[in-house]
Amino acid sequence: LPDYKRHSDILESMIIKLYSKGVTTREIADLIEKMYGSHYSPAQVSNISKQMIPKVEAYHQRKLSDKFFCVYLDATYIPLRRITFDREAVYIA
Repeated sequence: LPDYKRHSDILESMIIKLYSKGVTTREIADLIEKMYGSHYSPAQVSNISKQMIPKVEAYHQRKLSDKFFCVYLDATYIPLRRITFDREAVYIA
């Protein structure tokens, strides 16, 4: 059989979706085995998920419109003594 033709398309698409969401290859292998009863090693999951590399590279190299801009927001909590002792968020943009 050619590479990966023995795997079902449904499981492959599930592996790719999970990988794109940030689930580790070991966790994906465990989930697939528990849900479908099919055994995949973390190496097999990694090989299947490599199909995403061209899509990721195309996404990184796409042209952005001049209308895009970015605002970074973050918060830190500091203790403040007012009426009661409390922690309050200070937002930074």
